[in-house]
Amino acid sequence: MKQTFLYGWKQIALLLVFPLVAEGAGAQERITLGECYEWAHANYPQIRQYGLIEQTERYNLSNAAKGWMPQLSVNVKATYQSDVTKLPFDADKLSAIIPGIEIPTLSKDQYQVVAEVNQTIWDGGAIRSTRQLTEAQATADREQLNSDLYTLNDRVNQLYFGCLLQDELIRQNGLLQKELQINIDRISAMMENGVANLSDRESMEVELLNARQKEIELKAARSAYGKMLAALIGRPNAGTFVLEVPSLPEAPSLSPVINRPELRALDAKSDLLELQNKQLTAGLMPRIGAFFQGGYGRPGLNMLEDSFNPFYVAGVRLSWNMGKLYTLKNDRRKIATNRQAVEVGRETFLFNTRLQLMQQNTEIKKMTDLMKADDEIIRLRSSIKKAAEVKLANGVISVTDLIREINSEDLARQAAAAHRIQQLQSIYNYMYTTNEGYK
Repeated sequence: MKQTFLYGWKQIALLLVFPLVAEGAGAQERITLGECYEWAHANYPQIRQYGLIEQTERYNLSNAAKGWMPQLSVNVKATYQSDVTKLPFDADKLSAIIPGIEIPTLSKDQYQVVAEVNQTIWDGGAIRSTRQLTEAQATADREQLNSDLYTLNDRVNQLYFGCLLQDELIRQNGLLQKELQINIDRISAMMENGVANLSDRESMEVELLNARQKEIELKAARSAYGKMLAALIGRPNAGTFVLEVPSLPEAPSLSPVINRPELRALDAKSDLLELQNKQLTAGLMPRIGAFFQGGYGRPGLNMLEDSFNPFYVAGVRLSWNMGKLYTLKNDRRKIATNRQAVEVGRETFLFNTRLQLMQQNTEIKKMTDLMKADDEIIRLRSSIKKAAEVKLANGVISVTDLIREINSEDLARQAAAAHRIQQLQSIYNYMYTTNEGYK
């Protein structure tokens, strides 16, 4: 009575708990490969570099614009000189001729405070060139950052498809365990009828234990892949998420056109070098500006008046620095050399990428060809296994023979599962390499 009562309560508890479990399983979050791409980029610390690039560009552009603002400078000096300006005649003789006349003598200690305001009128295009160069540098930095972050997609691919492969192998392992358990039950029934012995069942039980050990290994590998993927995309619970199998892209998606961000980064570097060349030309141009000087000192503008006086000077000034002509040729050669280096980098990248595409194309074709025979191999292995089960029941073969056929069928199913995931991964790797039709 007590056992019946406890059994009843267990049944009620199961009925109450099962809906909750089912609800939790049904609510398990599913994620896609595209979402993992986005989360990986958003989570990667280097993503903050975009904001730093924008700030630097904004500060540099603001500084360049201030080149048109008036420039103020203040100079203060106090000097003592060994001699001063004098009139070209003898003061004593002149006083003897013209009584009462005094000829001023300047002090050898002199003082001066001068404030000067300069306003650029024409700078030969230097400020405009600086602004363009600043924008080009920011663009080049952003494109280089895009190139660096693009490699995250490849890391996501490896982990995501690694998880999918482990999921498939775990599923196949579960089917194998069910198959082995069915055969254990069958052998147990045969033992009751005296057509099988204990060693036959133990042989099958050993295979079941081996399958369970394999399950532990597969789940451990799946957990490792899941944890690494979760860390990469910044989702702590992603290891337990259900990963959706990506759809198989259509054939036109496998384009040979290479549209990688590395190429755009190289284009941005070429544009930057071109603007640097233009900046050299702007640096050779004369400068025209207006100026105003105001000061106070002894002497003032009148050098013969030995007293403190205010003064001012205003005008237009042209300046032309010819010194840059000395280094102009070498500076242009340096830019030309850097441009050649960029082109060499472009050719090298395209060469290596095309070799990689050839290899990936071969891999895709291989997997496609392998998959053509997978279904037929599984069908034949399944047929052979069923025939072996009948033969075992009739005492024609041993349990060892049946185990061999069960394992052969399992290996065929594992190979087929692996080929499906590997083909899909090969296609997405190809799309990553070209960046055409890649999401």
